[in-house]
Amino acid sequence: MKIVNVVLSGGVGSRLWPLSRKSKPKQYLPIFDQQSLFEKTVGRNRGICDQVMVVGGVDNYQLSRDILDKVGVSDYIELVEAAPRNTAAAIAFAAMAVSSDDVLLVTPSDHLIGKQEKYEALLREAIGMAQSGALVTFGLIPSRPETGFGYIEYEGNEVLGFREKPDLATAREFLDRGNFLWNSGMFCFTAGTYLDELKKYEPELFEKAKNAYQHADSGFLPLELSMEIPSISVDYAVMEKSDKIKVVPSDFSWSDMGSFEALYEYFQPGTKERVGNNLVIGAGRKHVEFVGLEHVVLVETADAILVLNKESAQEVKKVYERLEKESPDLLE
Repeated sequence: MKIVNVVLSGGVGSRLWPLSRKSKPKQYLPIFDQQSLFEKTVGRNRGICDQVMVVGGVDNYQLSRDILDKVGVSDYIELVEAAPRNTAAAIAFAAMAVSSDDVLLVTPSDHLIGKQEKYEALLREAIGMAQSGALVTFGLIPSRPETGFGYIEYEGNEVLGFREKPDLATAREFLDRGNFLWNSGMFCFTAGTYLDELKKYEPELFEKAKNAYQHADSGFLPLELSMEIPSISVDYAVMEKSDKIKVVPSDFSWSDMGSFEALYEYFQPGTKERVGNNLVIGAGRKHVEFVGLEHVVLVETADAILVLNKESAQEVKKVYERLEKESPDLLE
């Protein structure tokens, strides 16, 4: 039995455009103490896990390889998706690549997590539950009424229900009630338990994923067979249906670093990125002044400039989606 850290690295980070591009998504940007979020993810789990597995996309697997080489990890497993088919399939590929009793610690590659000792203690708790046959999710104790995350209603380690991303009034209600957690997107279970539940609740997805995996070439999944796989998240496919779900309420520090508002909170006053109450990213040696403006984010790259109020950080995804149609070269 091994404990395998399955690092999901296929996201594009659309809410961090123009920093995050298809050719170098946010998880590979070395802007967090000269490290990338991908590097930090691998590092924080090495003390608990026996092996690393990376499930990534055909556009960026070399970026993962370069970082793993940099940090001295050579015995990793690599699965390269020909096209993104969402998290249920990605995790299925991972489960098929190991023994059924191996424990998978599934982590996105773009989270920033602190309080390492507390984090490791909660991982050990989850691993013990997974070895007993549970599908474990990590729920973050909320610090604010957040509309950008899904929520888990819970009692102890029992999941009472999953909730979609709420509006602000509902998020405030969840916070006031005190028995709701942010859905972190982190999971822990044995490979066999996950595949059994996937086969039970999404048999077509299971069979299509199995067929694609069996035709993989040195870890590279075939495009034509991959496109036959239904694109469904692991939450919808398994976690919201199974009766084996448990949750570990978690109070380590956590951010999905999914928006410029999160970056604004990360870079503290006194750093070169914080100019008063504003944030400047990518301006190089240029001197930037703000007059009569607060809580503004200015992002500059070689081919684009983005200026926004940090409260509008979630709206950047709409810019990304518009550019996909109008100027796709700006996303590369």
